[in-house]
Order: sequence, then C-alpha cells, then structure tokens
Amino acid sequence: MIHTRFTREFDIEHPIVCGGMTGVGTAELIAAVANAGALGFLSALTQPTPAQLDDEIRRTKALTDRPFGVNLTILPTIRPVPYDEYRQVIIDNGIRIVETAGANPSDHLPAFKDAGVKVIHKAVAVRHSLSAQRLGVDAISVDGFECAGHPGEDDIPSLVLIPAVAAKVDLPIIASGGFATGSGLAAALALGADAINMGTRFVATTEAGVHMNVKNQIVLNTERDTRLVFRKFRNTARVARNAVSEQIREIEDRSETTFDDIAELASGARGRQAVLAEGRMDDGMWWAGQSQALVTEVLSCAEVVDSIISEAEELLGRTLPDLLKPSDSPVWQ
Repeated sequence: MIHTRFTREFDIEHPIVCGGMTGVGTAELIAAVANAGALGFLSALTQPTPAQLDDEIRRTKALTDRPFGVNLTILPTIRPVPYDEYRQVIIDNGIRIVETAGANPSDHLPAFKDAGVKVIHKAVAVRHSLSAQRLGVDAISVDGFECAGHPGEDDIPSLVLIPAVAAKVDLPIIASGGFATGSGLAAALALGADAINMGTRFVATTEAGVHMNVKNQIVLNTERDTRLVFRKFRNTARVARNAVSEQIREIEDRSETTFDDIAELASGARGRQAVLAEGRMDDGMWWAGQSQALVTEVLSCAEVVDSIISEAEELLGRTLPDLLKPSDSPVWQ
C-alpha cells in the first residue's frame, strides 16, 4: 500500500483523486470512487440549486460510508450563482474536504476553516500555487497542460510543472493532467507530488453517468484527439476533437470574431445533453484530456484504482526503495 502526506493528512486509503467534473461528478460515480479507496468530488454546480446539492450529498452518503468531497468552482457567470448558499449546504452536511477551482477562493476560506473543512485549490502555475498557499489552503491540485478543462495560458506540461511547484510549495500536491495509469502515479510521486488527480480515466468507468458512446470514444481516441478552444479569448480549454470543436476553432481563427460567435456551439448545456446524456458525439462540445490515449478499456472504479495501485507498487518497488526517505516519501506496509 502506498502512503503519502496526502493519504495521511486527508485520511484517504489511496493517493488517487477524482476531481470535480461538471455533469459527471454525481453520486453514483463519486460513491464508487470512495468505495474504491480514492477521493472523489461531487460537482456542486452540476446541481441547479443548493437544495439539489443537499439531495445529491445525501444520495452519495447512502451509497458509501467512506470520505468524499465537493467541488465548488467559482467562475463569472451570466446569471449570479448563490455561492454562499452552496457553501453552507456543504458545511451543514458535514463534508470535510472541498475542492475549489476557478477564481480566488479567499471569500470562502474563513467559513470553511471555521467548520473544520480542508480545502484543496486547483492551480495551473507556480505563482497561483504560491498564492493559494498564502491564502491558507490545505493542498494544491496542479493542472498540467495535458489536462481536460482549463490548463491556463502558460502551456507548461506536468513533467515540468509538478516539480516546479514542489520546489516552492510546502503543502501536499496533487498532480493533474495526463494521469491514467500506475506508471503515471509512480512518476508523479517521483516528481514530488503526493497523489494524482484523474478525470478522463474516471469518465470511462462503468459507474460514470454518461452515455456509453462517450466511454467508448475515450477508449478509441489517441493523444491527438483533443482540441484547444477559447485561446483567442485567453480562456484556453482542452476538449475532445469532434465536429463542434473543429467548428469552434475555425470560427476563432477568423480575424474578426467574438465569443458571441461561438457561444451556442460551446454551450455547456448543449454538450451535457447532446453528448453526455444522448451520446451524439459530434453534436456538442465535451471535455477530454490527452490521457485518453492511455485508456484502453472501460472498467469499474474499483478495477481502475486497484490496477493503478498495483502497477505503481510494482514499479516503485523495483526502482525506488533504496532512494526513499522514510520521513517524507511514500512508504509501503
């Protein structure tokens, strides 16, 4: 078994995380991740209202007695989001771990800290990680350029970004972006991380509440089957390559275009309905990381976690034990 600062400080069996995924991070998946000994995050804003988040947390608790968290993504929106109400639902339900993402989480930290909630903040750069540490978060989830979603504008891959952050930050680090295998976990630990975060790998599991076409497409896709969109608007996002993402890029590449010209194509509601729910793979934009090249079959969450830990233990046992320092490196028991 692999123990790290992350597993010890967050009381999680395995150093594996399923971060918040809008439209995907719901009770069945997150409970399955928890039951496999990893840490999963419900996506708060997948639920249209705070009351519905309350219901989803209760559903998850009915499916697992192991720890799980809630992701609270803070982004500018057309319609105001009652973040304070979502936060209070999280606290009232006794959730002990929260993942924040998007904007600066400082407005929410005092309430979370007063309630004894540990906060993991997602960052895409060394400077952002240092800012989060100064704010008082408990861990940093570092997104390399390979990740699905928003990797920032610096284009630094995990192989460089993870050790760069580890050299400057004193908190537990969760490596995100490009991870789907035991060799990836072993590499992340060697680079100075304390756990890995996977999104795309957990979408291609039996418990993920998305259409089977999505899971099969991830298995079929290669590392070249993603697209960077919104770069023109300095809000770069990595999504799966399909007819819609190609059309978005074609429109972006024109000299005189604004976000309004792609808004309908890029609609999250459209992607969730057409792709995730109905399996019409070319009728909406959907998120996928380059790690899809490493996903070779649809498995249960338990099978995914077990295979990753077994492979990582074998690799680390072969190559690193004589170099490990018992005080601050992964240990086996």
